[in-house]
Amino acid sequence: MHAHHASHTRLLSTATVRSTRPAGVNAVIVPTARPYGYLRDAAELVKDLNCQLIVLCSKWADAGRALDLAADVGVRVVTVDIDDDQPRLPDLRTSSMLNEHGWRRFSRKTDTSLKRNVGLALARMVGWRFVLFLDDDIRVEEPGDIWDAAALAETHAAVGLVNQGFPDNSVVCHAYRRTGGIQGTFVGGGALVVQVNRTTSFFPNIYNEDWFFLLNGHGIDPVTTVGKVTQKEYDPFRDTVRARGEEFGDTLAEGVYALLDDGKTIDAADAGYWEAYLTVRRDFIQQVLQRLPRAIVADEAERQRMAAALAGAHGRSLTITPDLCVEYLRAWSADRRLWQSWLGKLPHKPSAEAALRYLGLKPHVA
Repeated sequence: MHAHHASHTRLLSTATVRSTRPAGVNAVIVPTARPYGYLRDAAELVKDLNCQLIVLCSKWADAGRALDLAADVGVRVVTVDIDDDQPRLPDLRTSSMLNEHGWRRFSRKTDTSLKRNVGLALARMVGWRFVLFLDDDIRVEEPGDIWDAAALAETHAAVGLVNQGFPDNSVVCHAYRRTGGIQGTFVGGGALVVQVNRTTSFFPNIYNEDWFFLLNGHGIDPVTTVGKVTQKEYDPFRDTVRARGEEFGDTLAEGVYALLDDGKTIDAADAGYWEAYLTVRRDFIQQVLQRLPRAIVADEAERQRMAAALAGAHGRSLTITPDLCVEYLRAWSADRRLWQSWLGKLPHKPSAEAALRYLGLKPHVA
């Protein structure tokens, strides 16, 4: 183990078979925390796909306004405010352990994982075959790409849409690219078609939760990519909060996937491995910091923001221990078994709104 792995594409299936009679997706599930206007692209896509739209709202998103927008576009929609009621999902150790004394700095404040897990449970109860998870800042250029993805999902656990817009990377990897590094991207939950009955995984509440979702107990499930999407641009270096908040999840995911790149299994991620990998990670961040003079930036203020973000990531890295990494992966493995058992006991429900009510939520239906 000597360097940062800038790409993990070797782990993907190379399947290219396209069905002439694509099944399509049963629903598009959008976890959103932004104002309702961000949902228009998703609603237009759902209209083209002739499926159902599920909108899981919190923060600045509002289920009532989301319902009105979707109705204006003319699509079948169910919306719900996650802020109002916490859904009845299993108590996951990967969430509770990071809220304990000493580890709270690693706790993730977003609810994207929660919403995606609600979507998985909902899809299982209703009996859907394929769903598209779609973030509200991602645009699908061609609806036909979703049909192709659903066709590939017949033989894959998940199929990602290739992001050709703003790269979906961590702050550290964005900085690496901006300083001349050749940095790839991987399959993300922002545009992901899932075969509902095949997956038994969940989204842990951690950065790179989608990378963990794609894993089974030892390696990666059959996953491939097709088509294209574009993600809206944002400033990854606006403050140091993002970089610090991502560091634990980025370290864990990059560390696990580096093992898989090398032909090993997750079982090899013991304390000795993490001790060595944490050195690799910290050296990588320091190398990017040293490359900052050559960074492509708008002005010197942006370069200073990049430096502050990288310093924040490095400082957070210094608080991550090998034992914490081992403990988290042990908790994740136990949570996978708990999630699988819980999924298997879910009852069938006749509709998305009935499934949401079973989870203790109050759906809005057009």
